[in-house]
Amino acid sequence: MATYAIGDVQGCWQALRRLLEVIAFSPERDRLWLVGDLVNRGPQSLEVVRFLAGLPEQSVAVVLGNHDLYCLMRAWGGVGRGDDDTLDALLAAPDRDRLLAWLRSRPLLVWDDRLGYAMAHAGVPPVWSWAGAVAAAAEVEALLRGDSAGWLAKLKGGEGKWRDDLEGMARVRYIVNGFTRMRFVDERTGDLELKEKGPPYDAPRKVVPWFRFRRRIPLPYRVVFGHWSLLGFYCDRQVLAVDTSCVYGGRLTAVRLEDGRVYSVSCPVAVATEE
Repeated sequence: MATYAIGDVQGCWQALRRLLEVIAFSPERDRLWLVGDLVNRGPQSLEVVRFLAGLPEQSVAVVLGNHDLYCLMRAWGGVGRGDDDTLDALLAAPDRDRLLAWLRSRPLLVWDDRLGYAMAHAGVPPVWSWAGAVAAAAEVEALLRGDSAGWLAKLKGGEGKWRDDLEGMARVRYIVNGFTRMRFVDERTGDLELKEKGPPYDAPRKVVPWFRFRRRIPLPYRVVFGHWSLLGFYCDRQVLAVDTSCVYGGRLTAVRLEDGRVYSVSCPVAVATEE
């Protein structure tokens, strides 16, 4: 059995299909870890979600990304249609309800003791201990799987400062921002700096990539994440970043977690403009 961590797909179904051919993926034998942002900006979000939702649960682990949550927010009236939104086919599909229910049942954080890896779309905020991160993820996952989806209409917001006594939607927004939108943090406090999207070498003063902030207690797992196309592929002892700009004309990348072997395929054409 092999476990393959795959970067942000964002509706690039043809690239995902070719990558699965390259790694000779077998759902009976292998397991996929997808770092989120399955949908939007690319041309075939519907096909991507249909395929992944049709796999046996034991052969695929997906964490939600900010574009996946945007899809859910749009479905429940939280946002209007953006200029670069390519979700119309998914939201008009006859099996829309089943596919959206599958998305809502995906977690924000997964981990595997055998592999020694955890996965979150943007990473794990450095102000949390591991136990705190697990508890925070569980809070929002319970909302996602609950009977009401009205809270999704109130999700948009830039909460970036954590306090243990945060309540209501402010607390939910920080948790979601930390797991799905984070790139940089304040070098002193670890507060999220959500406006900066560039590469680490172009960061403003007094902010650092989240994974370079010195935690009081290191995480017990190496963290696989995506979300940061301008960081690109990056690997050190603490993290593995696998967003290699597929939807922007780059490549879609998979890493076999058991031995670190890297596979990638090109995206035929750029279908979005990189931020």
